[in-house]
Amino acid sequence: MADSKAPTPAARRKARHYAMQGLYQWQMAGANLNAIEAEFRTDNDMTNVDVDYFHELLHGVPQFLGEVEAVFTPHLQERSSDELDPVTQALLRLACYEFKYRIDVPYKVVINEAVSLAKKFGAAESHKFINGVLDKAANDIRAIEKRA
Repeated sequence: MADSKAPTPAARRKARHYAMQGLYQWQMAGANLNAIEAEFRTDNDMTNVDVDYFHELLHGVPQFLGEVEAVFTPHLQERSSDELDPVTQALLRLACYEFKYRIDVPYKVVINEAVSLAKKFGAAESHKFINGVLDKAANDIRAIEKRA
């Protein structure tokens, strides 16, 4: 990161917003991640976006897909990951990537951001499902942080 100042919460929120949309596009169309990223950088005003975080999330989730899905799959209440709608799947993948690989981001922030995006983009009650799955996943992967 060329800039030494920390990104703002709003810049991170926008990075997650675009990363979720990019992951949705990747899983629905199988598009190339670099092409998706270039499209987002061209089509959107990225001035107030943490573009480094956007890049990390967009490329990191597919790179570590198996490990990311292993975080939430045990908590799907007898569903498989393939049965989830694409928005829910993208949000769970994104959040669990952050749980596993971005321990600098508090688990409560991860959950709140995913729930907020679910309310905006997901099915009517999907935010409740996502909240429940992520809360259980946080018990596993961020147990020490949750107890603190």
